[in-house]
Amino acid sequence: MSLPDPLISFENTQYAFEYKSDASLRRARFLFSLMSYSWLVSLGTRLTPWAIRVGLPIKGLLRKTLFAQFVGGETLEGTKPVTTTLSQYAVQVILDYGVEGKEGEENFDHATAQFGQVIDYAASVSSIPFMSIKVTGFARFALLEQVHRQMGVQEGNILDRYQQTIAALEPPLNIEWQKVVDRVRHLCARAAQQKIGIAIDAEESWIQAPIDALALLMMEQFNGGVPVVYNTIQLYRLDRYQFLQDCTAIAAAKKYILAVKLVRGAYIEKERKRAQEMGYPSPIHADKQAVDRDYDQSLRHCIDRIEGTAIIVASHNEHSNLLATQLVQRKGLSLRHPHIHWSQLYGMSDNITFNLSKAGASVSKYLPFGPLEDVIPYLMRRAQENTAVKGQTGRELGLIQKELDRRRHSA
Repeated sequence: MSLPDPLISFENTQYAFEYKSDASLRRARFLFSLMSYSWLVSLGTRLTPWAIRVGLPIKGLLRKTLFAQFVGGETLEGTKPVTTTLSQYAVQVILDYGVEGKEGEENFDHATAQFGQVIDYAASVSSIPFMSIKVTGFARFALLEQVHRQMGVQEGNILDRYQQTIAALEPPLNIEWQKVVDRVRHLCARAAQQKIGIAIDAEESWIQAPIDALALLMMEQFNGGVPVVYNTIQLYRLDRYQFLQDCTAIAAAKKYILAVKLVRGAYIEKERKRAQEMGYPSPIHADKQAVDRDYDQSLRHCIDRIEGTAIIVASHNEHSNLLATQLVQRKGLSLRHPHIHWSQLYGMSDNITFNLSKAGASVSKYLPFGPLEDVIPYLMRRAQENTAVKGQTGRELGLIQKELDRRRHSA
């Protein structure tokens, strides 16, 4: 069946940047101009964490540049101006407490409490339908790595392999793992009670299996009637489209709503480098065309099953976002159907977000927040992503310049 003509154009910069002043647009232009120099980004991402650690006075510069562009604030309350502004344009928010890389039971319990506060806060603001968590916020990386590795040698589907692995853990590790499960279950229960969606982020491929298993177990418990728990599927991985199909079969058999956030992936260089260094085949598709194919196949798969599947189209790819709208239209459904949502990172792809909103789609910005020192890993990934994704920085720059020119000529 052919697709309907698209209702949306992502070229309308007036809609895209209506919420930004001339001054903030010029600041964004300057920042993306800097990020167009890959050598500068490479140097900056190596030196910035070190400069913060040794106390060099660069925090003010970071606050005015990367932090202002990509982060909502240092505290929950600090996100309010951004959330309020976005809501005026019918753009919602996915909140993320952007702390990464802290280990130890005390830090894990603190992160759990912080995420609990995020859920409660989201429930008090009508324009925040979702929040996001990372399992590495509650679990030792080496423990996730060990569970993942053991799951790889077991037989059966992902849940079979997970149960066999956990049952075989030494008692101290089993106790430690149960604390991880309890933290995640506590947050999912709280989200269900407060009617907030909770998206579990995807992470590195060598710790992902236990995260996937946890997400499926939480969906089985909390997604019986409405989607609450969403797993994130990185389609730059060779095996993820098949994994999506497997998850669909599991959810159908257990009679719950499968909820997924579809992304292309954020660790491409790290994944390929580790595979090369350790001598195993890269888990990442060899080229962009293959990633795009799997992503769009996944969109079709989910939207064809939209009554039993909930989906967050988390993409900066214009074709994929447009395709999702056309697939929904073809089924005669609203772009605000409760099982479909679009989202882009705050600070990027405003042409997609705000034009989707104008067309009536349910769309949000993914909005991290946290103390500057704690969100440095996130900021470094954003800088690297804009350099690594071919054409991303140039596209952002071109749209910003187009809007500045339009404003100048219409003044």
